[in-house]
Amino acid sequence: MGRRSTGDVPALVERARQGDPRSVARLISLVEDASPLLREVMAGLVAHAGHAQVVGITGPPGVGKSTSTSALVGVLRRQGRRVGVLAVDPSSPFSGGALLGDRVRMQEHALDPGVYIRSMASRGHLGGLSWATPQALRVLDAAGCDVVLVETVGVGQSEVEVAAMADTTLVLLAPGMGDGIQAAKAGILEVGDVFVVNKSDRDGAAQVRRELRSVVALSERAAGAWTPPIVMTSADRGEGVEEVAAAIGSHHEHLVASGELERRRRRRARDEIENLALTTLRQQWRGVHEHAALDDLADEVVHGRSDPYAAADRLLASLEAPR
Repeated sequence: MGRRSTGDVPALVERARQGDPRSVARLISLVEDASPLLREVMAGLVAHAGHAQVVGITGPPGVGKSTSTSALVGVLRRQGRRVGVLAVDPSSPFSGGALLGDRVRMQEHALDPGVYIRSMASRGHLGGLSWATPQALRVLDAAGCDVVLVETVGVGQSEVEVAAMADTTLVLLAPGMGDGIQAAKAGILEVGDVFVVNKSDRDGAAQVRRELRSVVALSERAAGAWTPPIVMTSADRGEGVEEVAAAIGSHHEHLVASGELERRRRRRARDEIENLALTTLRQQWRGVHEHAALDDLADEVVHGRSDPYAAADRLLASLEAPR
């Protein structure tokens, strides 16, 4: 990708702030491509971000996350709120791009200027979230979105990392997709701020709700802590979705009143800084050392001439040595 002159970035940021979809798309593409201009972009956005409510939507494959996301967008738009959607899809093993593209089920919102939908590739990231997701969130936040929905792949236990990026995390389950207890064993229920039993018109929905209630009741919570509600929906019919939006709103009010919103966002920023620092460190090493150096250290570990900790120390020492 060709490099744009730095003079283009302030104009691009300003157009994105005014809600121009092409400019928003361009900025997110710069994020995904790890453009050399990314530092300038983030510096230009920093004063305009920090206002959007970030809602993570997760759950096992097949529970209706895309349908639920689309229905929730409709409710939020009727409330007059601008909405961004980041749909993180599995990556193509060939191109690295999102396999699903912009979600077909969300195309009813495609012509709404108050909605911005973007698919992002997970690019093999085990948690299902692209490494670029935090920066893409900042773009949508600065572009004036009141709410940003992050809909994830739904790949199992590692999916819990969505909670690290969200103010409120919705966990979707459905009858016939594995009961609540199994989901709890996978760890996914530990991150839920709101539980949604979708496809509630099917047999077994009441059983899933009962099991969820048992799990919630048995969970240890500090005095005054939030108790996750359980909402029954049939997203394809639009049933129960307004109740989900109300639960999100109640949780946000609780976060603000308790100070937890500030704590969550501080943890999010801390994680982002740490990840960027580690990525930069990795890039510095790759830019200076041949892969053979790491291969030599690996051979020493394999043949018992060194242990992994000593090898890692030597690797770090080589980074710190004068060049």
